[in-house]
Amino acid sequence: MSEPTDTNDMSGAAEAGDAGESAQTSGGGAGGRRVRVVLVDDHRMFRTGVQAEIGRTEETGVEVVGEAADVDQAVTVITATRPEVVLLDVHLPGGGGVEVLRRCAPLMADAEQPVRFLALSVSDAAEDVIGVIRGGARGYVTKTITGTDLVNSIFRVQEGDAVFSPRLAGFVLDAFASTDAPPVDEDLDRLTQREREVLRLIARGYAYKEIAKQLFISVKTVESHVSAVLRKLQLSNRHELTRWATARRLV
Repeated sequence: MSEPTDTNDMSGAAEAGDAGESAQTSGGGAGGRRVRVVLVDDHRMFRTGVQAEIGRTEETGVEVVGEAADVDQAVTVITATRPEVVLLDVHLPGGGGVEVLRRCAPLMADAEQPVRFLALSVSDAAEDVIGVIRGGARGYVTKTITGTDLVNSIFRVQEGDAVFSPRLAGFVLDAFASTDAPPVDEDLDRLTQREREVLRLIARGYAYKEIAKQLFISVKTVESHVSAVLRKLQLSNRHELTRWATARRLV
């Protein structure tokens, strides 16, 4: 299992790649390598940023052959284009990245032309990482990656490697080393995936404006999610919310 290196924010891209390999393979186009990629993310601005960063095919070797914003679009585009790698967001309208993986299982299992998935998400939650890896993704990187490292990660996944950010790799190792299923947290299960993201960022001390920027949503939407979280968890304010999240090691 390969472990990438944390890097600076790409302002629209994601994270991974060994530092040594990055220096040697900067620019995926070196050596004539090519890889066909589909971008799946429900934020158009983010897809545009990733496309601009990695889609310069002559320089990077990455050809973006399709985009999708929800589960149904993703399955349609992936089936039609048969890319070698799919950059997959974890949280999508229509069932999330796990549902895309479930419906694309026959494509992943194709021995002659397998479609491989690399999760690319703002979330660094253990349950998100483990969920998509169990679903068949070959790796998981976060949106703080540089363009160069993302390109390297894409090629490594194309070649059959497993690619994770260092901290996230630990989640996977722990999950698959354990024979016991993790306990179910009924309180946490009441929250949607987006509400969990907002919960973690609030608990880490982010302001509403910072959360909105991080998740590509409006401040008003953040406020709505916080209200929903407080109501579902029967908490009064963000200080109680922070204590609740810290007690469950969600921060």
